[in-house]
Amino acid sequence: MAKPSRTLKSSASSRSSESVPPGYSLDPKAPPMLRFQESLPHLPVPSISSTAAKYLETVKPHVSDAAFADTEAAVKEFVASPQVAELQKRLETRAADPENKNWLSDWWNDVAYMGYRDPVVVFVSYFYVHLDDKLRREPAARAASLIKAMMAFREMTESQQLEPEKVRGAPLCMSSYKWLFHSSRYPVKPSDIAKKHDPKSNNHVVFIRKNRFFSVPLSIQTDTRRELSAAELEIQIERIIQKAGPDPATTIPIGALTSDNRDNWADARQLVIDASPENEKALREIESAMIIVCLDDTKPVTREDISWACWTGNGRNRFYDKHQLIVFDNGRSGFLGEHSCMDGTPTLRMNEFVLAAIAQNKINLGPPRSSETANLLTQPKEISFVLNDRIQDAVASAEERFDKLIGDHDLHVLHYEGYGKNYIKKFKASPDAWAQLVKQLAFHKMFNRPAVTYESAQTRKYQLGRTEVIRSASNESKAWAEAMLDPRDTDVHRASLFRAAVARHLQYAAWAADGQGVDRHLFGLKKIMKDGEELPSLYKDPAYAQTSHWELSTSQLSSIYFDGWGYGEVVPDGYGLSYSIGDDYIRWTITSLKRNTAELRHYLAEAATETRVMMENAAIAAQGNAKL
Repeated sequence: MAKPSRTLKSSASSRSSESVPPGYSLDPKAPPMLRFQESLPHLPVPSISSTAAKYLETVKPHVSDAAFADTEAAVKEFVASPQVAELQKRLETRAADPENKNWLSDWWNDVAYMGYRDPVVVFVSYFYVHLDDKLRREPAARAASLIKAMMAFREMTESQQLEPEKVRGAPLCMSSYKWLFHSSRYPVKPSDIAKKHDPKSNNHVVFIRKNRFFSVPLSIQTDTRRELSAAELEIQIERIIQKAGPDPATTIPIGALTSDNRDNWADARQLVIDASPENEKALREIESAMIIVCLDDTKPVTREDISWACWTGNGRNRFYDKHQLIVFDNGRSGFLGEHSCMDGTPTLRMNEFVLAAIAQNKINLGPPRSSETANLLTQPKEISFVLNDRIQDAVASAEERFDKLIGDHDLHVLHYEGYGKNYIKKFKASPDAWAQLVKQLAFHKMFNRPAVTYESAQTRKYQLGRTEVIRSASNESKAWAEAMLDPRDTDVHRASLFRAAVARHLQYAAWAADGQGVDRHLFGLKKIMKDGEELPSLYKDPAYAQTSHWELSTSQLSSIYFDGWGYGEVVPDGYGLSYSIGDDYIRWTITSLKRNTAELRHYLAEAATETRVMMENAAIAAQGNAKL
């Protein structure tokens, strides 16, 4: 979960006058961005008893009484097992190793990202839809302003002068910011790698227009070397659009290879490299760029259309192994995040900075264009590939698989304007917990049972921290949803159950943020087992697989500068359910393998309204009772 920063304050504060949070220290040798880094705590290892108790609680809403009795027996055996005690000891030893800053990070990065072999789109990448810039309706002007503002954020990030993020005054791990710019994921068997390129020697951006790649340097040599202005970038982008021409794309889309299964892409990348030494240079030019800018020749209007375009595009005019800005021919724009090395909060901050700087006119875009401006600029360099039949066959196969994958999917957006966080806070309730309970009620309406739900909680308060699971479905949320569906129940009673469910959600969210959730600990205990060791009984119990099969994969990122965001489902019979909570709206983006996605959208809207009515009626009843 993340909330909008709504600020452009990104420079380092004065260390001499800075108030240091209790338990942290300033590293005098570290640059401002990393000044708290070494004093961040290490991710803890929860106790077996704590994890077992939480696990049992989260299983109960999903299983029968008989199945729960079996789970209780498996958990009791798990807690008392000498083998599990040994696994816990190994995990604690790993966590205590001073050379190991996070006992989980290497394992998780490999299993969840680098070793994951399915295509990154739709299964890993996530997208943002930017709020429109009404002053820049032409794609060249829009793209130029975004790049210019991004260059300012890049300077702060690469010089490590960026102010560290904090939550409630506590600093967060900033190590993943190195992967924002000039980095790329690489397809390698059996597990991918990532590489960071030197920004000084690779000071360029790569554009894709109608499947053709173009490289543009971000600085120019006149009397001195200086950054391009927005006007100069705009000229270069206009040139690229002109070079690509008005006709439909005919160039073989090398970028389509990045949409494929990672093993397929690894094989294809080697085919490309083997075909010509020029191809390896071409790939390096693309992979080392600050960012990829996709200049799409479409004009999406609806929220669904632009969400599809930012999430997947057509599979051709992309290079999915890198972060990508996407700018459309009507001046609309978005961002596609390469997820392997960082989660959403750093890219949220970067996008917010860029959009806010432009909207608030707080970025120096440089002088306006003049008649002499274009004469100073060298033409954009087209990046070409030497192709053979095997490469063309690989591209065609990748295109076919991509089209099948996207064709199997649904995407719907619910922009619910009935209320937002301003209204929710009148009831002294957590907006996030409220939204999560609306999801549970919607799923109950559709399937008559709780949803096995993953909500992402960031653990960046720890060194190299990424995420933990908030298991949002609870005994309390189940009781409330059932009461909402029981026409004989009262709103006063439902509101009481609702507040109990909110409180339980907040408690579990706090546990997750503190590294005291269930899932990463159980993952670690299983991961640290040695070959040939017997799998503990808990992992064999059917409830373990059932309650970690994430039917609803949910996450909140909210920003006044976004008009949408989302990602794909994580299990074939599940839903991706990203959401944002604005002052006066809640927006959900729902994705699935065509599992009645429109119906879930309908039930979300219905559940959101019914929750409001229930809380209002309960409040009226309470006021009436107070007068008696």
